[in-house]
Amino acid sequence: MLANALYFKGTWVNPFPKMLTSDREFYLLNGSSVLAPFMTSPGPQYCRAFSDFKVLKLPYKNGRDSEHYFSMYLFLPEALDGLPSLVHKLGSAYGFIQCHAPYKQAILTPFFIPKFKISSDFEASKVLKGKGLVRPSSPGGLTEMVRQLGAEEELFVEELFHKSCIEVDEHGTEAASACVSRCGDCRGDYYERLEFVADHPFMFVVREDVSGVVLFAGQVLNPLSS
Repeated sequence: MLANALYFKGTWVNPFPKMLTSDREFYLLNGSSVLAPFMTSPGPQYCRAFSDFKVLKLPYKNGRDSEHYFSMYLFLPEALDGLPSLVHKLGSAYGFIQCHAPYKQAILTPFFIPKFKISSDFEASKVLKGKGLVRPSSPGGLTEMVRQLGAEEELFVEELFHKSCIEVDEHGTEAASACVSRCGDCRGDYYERLEFVADHPFMFVVREDVSGVVLFAGQVLNPLSS
């Protein structure tokens, strides 16, 4: 068995008051809806609005590490069924996150995002082979890596399982995984007023903002389905 693990636990810079969490309807792609707990906060948030989607940035506390800054980005399509198109844009346009990341705060009225916990798993060896990574799956492909540990038999990767899970609540995010912008003019204490109600399918990204490295990415189709 070949195992690899990644764990991330982040606390919001501005946690959501638990007393303000309430149940609201979340609309699914099939036209039905579910009642789910939604969080809100009265303070300004980093948010930008575009013609067919909005982006919300929720920064995490960086603790003792002053060189890395992590944030979660929520990409919310305007249309209830607009997620597939938005996912395609993000995946096909180079630098999409950086170009659309919010750089100033706005007053969000109303402002609601659901609590959610999702997980996924899949067998990844076929995907890696399709990308050209075939040596680890060939007979003896791992032998040299473990020979120093005293292994004598010919070793190779037969199957590779990948599993990820992420949970978002009022305090922050807990996650684990195994295996050209136009600048606006901001004067004084002026805040743009926007709406951000994530009551239909959206996507999220957890990113390190200095390097731009994406740690986790996913879609929330139903906040009650884990």
